[in-house]
Amino acid sequence: MTERVKFISHDSKEILFLDFSGCRPDEAFPVIDHAKKAIRTRPQGSVLTLTDVTDMRFDDKLTASMKEFTTHNKPYVKAAAVIGVHGLKKIIFEAVMLFSKRKLHAFDSMDQAKTWLVMN
Repeated sequence: MTERVKFISHDSKEILFLDFSGCRPDEAFPVIDHAKKAIRTRPQGSVLTLTDVTDMRFDDKLTASMKEFTTHNKPYVKAAAVIGVHGLKKIIFEAVMLFSKRKLHAFDSMDQAKTWLVMN
């Protein structure tokens, strides 16, 4: 699981990379659990997250879990970037933001997301 949830460095800043790319719903739940544990190891208001949802598949149960996960992380996350939000995922993305009352920023590339994160 550490390959899907890991801290990376960009411009001397630590970013928690959450790699959901290509995940089916049943594969995503362990990633969520591992990510929750990793996020809780950091002080509140300090975590920069970069989440890749490219080619991720959703169902109702996973959408609900992502909403809960995003709400859970709110006190810890300073800034959040997401890549891979295309097509129907935009609807899910908007629902997660609305439910969690969080502002997540969508980007077209990993480099754009990393650059934005380290500036926040």
